[in-house]
Amino acid sequence: MPTFANPAFLLLLVLVPPTLWLWMRRPPAALRFSATQIVASLPPGRSRRARLWGIVLRGAGLLFLVVALAGPRWPDNSSRLPTEGIAIAMVVDVSASMNERDFFWDEKLLSRLDAVKRIFRMFVFGGAGPGGVRIEPRHNDLIGLVTFAAHPDTVCPLTLDYASLLQLLDSEEARTVAGEATTNPGDAIAWTVAMLQKAPTRHKIVIFLTDGESNVPPPALTPRQAAQLAGNLGIPVYAIEAGSESENPPDKDAAAKAQNSLEEIARISGGNHFQARDGRALAEAIAAIDKLERDRIESFQYRRYHEGFAVFAALALVSWLTLHTLEATRWRRLP
Repeated sequence: MPTFANPAFLLLLVLVPPTLWLWMRRPPAALRFSATQIVASLPPGRSRRARLWGIVLRGAGLLFLVVALAGPRWPDNSSRLPTEGIAIAMVVDVSASMNERDFFWDEKLLSRLDAVKRIFRMFVFGGAGPGGVRIEPRHNDLIGLVTFAAHPDTVCPLTLDYASLLQLLDSEEARTVAGEATTNPGDAIAWTVAMLQKAPTRHKIVIFLTDGESNVPPPALTPRQAAQLAGNLGIPVYAIEAGSESENPPDKDAAAKAQNSLEEIARISGGNHFQARDGRALAEAIAAIDKLERDRIESFQYRRYHEGFAVFAALALVSWLTLHTLEATRWRRLP
């Protein structure tokens, strides 16, 4: 798509119509002569056509000149500047419920945590997932990992060493505290936001994967409080509910509360909420996040442009030379 180096000159286009109007309004030249018989044999209508085409050529010349002054140019797509990466913190629930083997990945039954590990690898290294969902690999993004159950834990700080990051994720196992499953998303999000604040990139996001609601008492932060903190700092939270495939969970009230909590986290922080009941839905959710973030940071700055001012200047010159040549020959008139 063409751009202009000096777009302010385009304002001169408003002067083209009044300039042509003034030229049309100028009084015709006349000669004092005693007889008109010598011009009676001239073909009729030529003067009107010459005047009309004269207006067209003058207007075209003015238009081309103004566009040339504005400096039209087209980007060289092969010279696009590299984009600045973003900071991405993956927050993964490792409470005991994530160990339940009720998550279908294609035709294979996995635990919820194993499915999250697979989708995390797909998000980082790219590739095809269930249902043919494909994601391109990431290259310039700082990615970190925080896990949580009763308390958050920074498994890997923000890094470009993706292989080590995924190796640390693979070593994670679901855990319990005092024999009971506990989930503390509020402190996990707040902990992650604090980590992201130190990132050198301007854009930062949180991808939050869990299967349940907060069930830890104060002084732990509530998910709403953590989401407000993230929203105030301009860090969107993309909440993915990696729950059971069953459409009729045993505890419907708990499932509804978990869904409402994740929707609230996404809404307050400026992110999105996704439900993932199986591998394909999980892959589609992570692909939607991937596309949204890539579209947001795509660079439209280029090192080189193909300049077009000379072409339009030449067109203006051709228009006026054509006009003057015709007025000096075929459209010649007296006086």
